[in-house]
Amino acid sequence: MSTIAEAAGWLTGDVALITGGGSGIGRAVAERFLAEGAKVAIIGRDQGKLDAVREASGKPESMLAIAADVRDSAALHKAVRQTVEHFGKLDILVPNAGIWDFNRSVTKLNGEQLAASFDELFSINVKGYLLTVEAAWRELVASGGNIVMTLSNASFYTAGGGPVYTASKFAARGLVNQFAYELAPKVRVNGVAVGGMNTDLRGPESIGLAERSIGDSFARSTITGNNPLIPLHDASVDPVDFTGSYVLLASKRNSGNITGQIINADGGIGIRGFGDKAAGGDSL
Repeated sequence: MSTIAEAAGWLTGDVALITGGGSGIGRAVAERFLAEGAKVAIIGRDQGKLDAVREASGKPESMLAIAADVRDSAALHKAVRQTVEHFGKLDILVPNAGIWDFNRSVTKLNGEQLAASFDELFSINVKGYLLTVEAAWRELVASGGNIVMTLSNASFYTAGGGPVYTASKFAARGLVNQFAYELAPKVRVNGVAVGGMNTDLRGPESIGLAERSIGDSFARSTITGNNPLIPLHDASVDPVDFTGSYVLLASKRNSGNITGQIINADGGIGIRGFGDKAAGGDSL
């Protein structure tokens, strides 16, 4: 993982809660928020993994690790209470926990598989976001806080996943708009639509992809996560290099007048496409 630049302190004194904080972009954002002066609670299903992130952070006193499933409303409410009891308030919420469908096309799955993957993926990627916001909005109103949701290039464009994943990310994009409307003017709500990253993002257990990591795909293919900016700019597929947009949107000082907006941090994939994956159904 690349080194985080010297902290600007944009989030000094803030308290953030991040779901899916045990790995990938969730962990990278948590570590960046710490570097920017925030205190951070991370949520995930594996307490051991979360504890390891906390110990490796260099600021364990400023990080709280809470095991919870984002599909469990009671567990999320408990996590919010623990965060507020431990740090005194909640300023920033990052709904981030998710899974990917590994580009499983409608032509490659039967009806039972589609139904099972839909139920599992939507329960995490969409319902998980709904329940996370429901558990936290009261504390965010009290602090005049904000929400920064992790979206995807698949929230806008094709080929970032199969139909199930793409539908879930379009739904999450709609949640940004709806939450921004419902919670204004008390709480700002924005999103970051990230491109492909080299992480440990997994697939649905229901179709046998729980042990498959997107990192394996990066190891096999130079096309995976194809980022047009990498050859010419200081960009990469390391999650650390996607965290700046989260800091900007979470900062009251720098984005206090921004809500209902989404930053496309996809390296230009949405504009230039996915290379040889642009053929669509030509092979049918």
